[in-house]
Amino acid sequence: MAGRVEGKVAVVTGAAMGIGEAIARRLAAEGARVVLTDVKADEGERVAREIGPAALFLLHDVASEAAWDQVRDAVLGTHGRLDILVNNAGIQIPGSIEDASFEDWRKVQSVNADGAFLGCRMAVRAMKAAGRGSIVNIASVASHSGEAQGAAYSASKGAVRALTKSVAIYAKPFGIRCNSIHPGGVDTPMIWSLRSSMGLAPSPPGVGAPDDIAYAALYLASDEARYVTGAELLVDNGRTITPPVPAS
Repeated sequence: MAGRVEGKVAVVTGAAMGIGEAIARRLAAEGARVVLTDVKADEGERVAREIGPAALFLLHDVASEAAWDQVRDAVLGTHGRLDILVNNAGIQIPGSIEDASFEDWRKVQSVNADGAFLGCRMAVRAMKAAGRGSIVNIASVASHSGEAQGAAYSASKGAVRALTKSVAIYAKPFGIRCNSIHPGGVDTPMIWSLRSSMGLAPSPPGVGAPDDIAYAALYLASDEARYVTGAELLVDNGRTITPPVPAS
């Protein structure tokens, strides 16, 4: 099946690399006009160029309310509407509840939780007039199982998980759907950097690929998921149902 989001206008945050890049490429390949946003200008512009005329890159700090207003104005000014928002931008700073600094806590919340809130609010306001739309929030299995060295990250993704359900309930009368995707380990630059900072190998065996998440986002963004809202889609190779292997 081709053209699953043909003619739709999508915004994908954190689209300069990793999962966001894969989602932007997949949506464009299926017919969407895609606005990629990120704080990494060079990488984001490169991805937009490689996608072609259907793509536009915007420099965007998702933790800034004013920046979201600028994205809204640019998208509506260029395309006249917004059909899909993928809140993907996120950061992870390792630290347990004892070791994590309050500064790191606030930084992670500002990007992961505040960014998702601001994005959902912008999208609902922009989509209401059309009476349709799909918001896809990229959360994490950390919102289900927690991570000992990810106190701030786990909490931020738990906020995204709960926010998704609130938005789904509120926006349903307007024809707007809101769902979350919860990836397990995915082979991305963020994971490489995180594992390197912890003295671990860059990519552990059995991790997923960014495209595994991109196909899930494509489904939720498309009209195939018209009866799906408030859902949590776990894309984790059974991580949340498989007992952990004891350390040897």
